[in-house]
Order: sequence, then C-alpha cells, then structure tokens
Amino acid sequence: MTRTVDCVIAGGGPAGVMLGLLLARAGVRVVVCEKHADFLRDFRGDTVHPATMRLLDELGLGARFAALPQSRIEQVAFPTGDGGQVVVGDLRRLRTPHPYIAMVPQWDLLNLLTEAATEEPTFTIRMRTEVTGLLRDGDRITGVRVRTADGSIDEIHAALTVACDGRWSTVRQAAGLRPREFPVPIDAWWFRLPRYDGEQLPGLLPAAGRGAFLVVIARTSHLQIAYVGRKGVDAQLRARGVEAFRRDVAAIAPWLADRVDALTGMDDVKHLDVRVNRLRRWHLDGLLCIGDAAHAMSPVGGVGINLAVADAVAAATRLAGPLRQGRVSPAELDRVRARRALPTAAVQSVQRAMHRNLVEPILAGRRAGPPAPVLALARRLPQVTLLPAYLIGIGPRPEHAPAFARRPAASA
Repeated sequence: MTRTVDCVIAGGGPAGVMLGLLLARAGVRVVVCEKHADFLRDFRGDTVHPATMRLLDELGLGARFAALPQSRIEQVAFPTGDGGQVVVGDLRRLRTPHPYIAMVPQWDLLNLLTEAATEEPTFTIRMRTEVTGLLRDGDRITGVRVRTADGSIDEIHAALTVACDGRWSTVRQAAGLRPREFPVPIDAWWFRLPRYDGEQLPGLLPAAGRGAFLVVIARTSHLQIAYVGRKGVDAQLRARGVEAFRRDVAAIAPWLADRVDALTGMDDVKHLDVRVNRLRRWHLDGLLCIGDAAHAMSPVGGVGINLAVADAVAAATRLAGPLRQGRVSPAELDRVRARRALPTAAVQSVQRAMHRNLVEPILAGRRAGPPAPVLALARRLPQVTLLPAYLIGIGPRPEHAPAFARRPAASA
C-alpha cells in the first residue's frame, strides 16, 4: 500500500521516536518505521542525562518519566587502594532540575515517548516494518521502500526521509554516505549479575584489572556490567569459555566472586563492537541522517542516547515549518548539521582523549584509574568535579523543546 506523508523516519530508537513526537506536535504528518515487533532489547543505551530529563519536563512528560522504574547515578568515582574512592565527576553540583543520570530501561523510555506521540493525530508508528531501500526522483530522495510483517513490499513517499536506524544504518548505506572512522582501542561486553536485597551500592562503580576493567551499574533489580577490553578479542574470550570469563570478572572485582556463577554461558555476554565515526555531510536532497546514523559514539560517558535526542530536537526545531509547507531544501537540512556538528565533534574528541589517557593505560596494566595528578586535584578541589559532570550530564550546546512542542506538566 503506497502512502504519502510529510516525513518518514527509519528507526524507532530514541532519536526517531523523539523526532516523530516533536514533528507531530507541530502538525506534521509523520510515520516512524521500526523493524522489530517491540522495543524489548537488552543492553541498549539506558542512560537518561540531566539535559534530556529537562527536555522531558518541557514536553510535559516529566512526571510520567519519573514514574518509570529507575536508579540514579549522582557521582562518577574511582576506587582507591585503601577501600575508599575519589569522586571525579559530581553531578549533584549541576544547577539543573535533575542533577543525576537516570538509569531507565530504554524500552520504557521508548514506550513513554510513543504513547505521547500517538496522542497526536498526525503521528503513526509502524512496527515490524523494515526500511529496505530509498525512493528517488532524479537526485532527490522521495521516500522509502519497506518490508512489512507479512513480507510484502510497500512504498512510503515523503517530502523528507530521516535516517535514525543506528550506526549500521541501511538508509545511510543506500544513500552512499560514508562516515569517517576514528581508531578505537576497545570493545565492551555487557552482562547481568544478581543484586542482593538491601545491598547498598553507588550507582556507578568502576574497577580495573590486568588488561580489562569493569563498569558496574547498580540497577534497581540487578547489576548491569560492562567488561571493557581490547578490540578484536571477542573470539578469544568466547573460545576460553565462561569459566575463564568468570575468573576474569572475579579477579577484577573480588566482591562479585560469589555471584559470577549466574553467568551460565558466553551467550549471556553480549559483545558491543565499539565504533567512533561521523559523517562529514549529513544530508542529501530529501534525506537527513541524525543520531548514530550520523555519528557513532563510544560508550565512555554513556552520552550517545542524549546526543541522538538533541539531534532530534535540533532537526524538529528547524524543519517543522518547512515540512508543513511541503518541501525542505538542502540548505535547511544542512542547518541541522551545522547546529549539531560542533558538539558531536567535541564529545568525540573528549572520548578519544579518554581512550588514550585513561582506558589504554588501564588495559596495559600501567595504572588502575585516572592519572594521579587528576585524582589529587579532585581530592584537594572538589569543585573541579563540576566540569566532568557538566560535560557528561549537560554537554556542549544542549537543546530545548521548541515552543510548538511544549505542554504543561501532566501527572503520571
């Protein structure tokens, strides 16, 4: 069935659903195509940062978000040899309504945004609908070709197609846009371990060992753990087997030794091939890439979801008016890139510097945390922990909801 709308969005992740919500609130006819039947996938970006929570408040969704099950990260700290810790980023110092990172299952956030969007008459989301190609009229992109749940092929024609389909974007590839890749020394392996009743833990707890380190995130019902090691060793880890992996985890964090048996096999350990890249050009005539489709981020700092949401806000703010008029020019699309390119490059530069100066020395066994001068400065002048907190929690060039999308605060 062929359909014509103002905007079609490939991908129902945070960027795609947020963009759909904002455009629908402007009266734009928008369709979001999501290839899965639901949002239930483990170990997606679950960090919602202060800037994004402020945005949800502006959209009138703050109370509904607060009602979701969540845990909070208020500080980024590294353990010391004497059993204490040094705080290197204190989000409580931020002057913002929500001075913490909320750890919320991404499917809960996406369900909330989708429910809010479906309250708008011009919004449609099509689940189990995979974008497989682009429609063209000469050099202009005029929509997408999709495969539906029953295997049939449909076409959706639109004044604008937006690629929000992740770092392996099918739409970006079909458009012939290729990102610049930056060297990355690490991969990550995600898994869960039990959290005991009454266990008092900081929201975020790093721990370093020989050749790898862990980041333990205390969720409300379990521990979500990232094992960070050298890139390219996934096959080696799996060949060694789960027993060896359990030993590695317990050696890095001995307090986890009594629960590593919860890992029943290496299928419980999900590999993330870490990439850092970005497009030089985010658009073609009739097409825009945002979020991971425009720039893949390292998991360092957990900022990827929040940058993607900021891209969506910037795009909606600049493109809602032209879309209501039925056509978006390439110059208008490039204004979105111009708005978001600098903060993207800045965050990636910080991440790459952390790879060089923090992660690689830990993996090489040269130290077990940040450089000693950094730790000493954080001890002597706690106020310096505001800068890392701001870079993580707010970031360069935060975005605010456009006036057309704002709503009064509503109860949960």
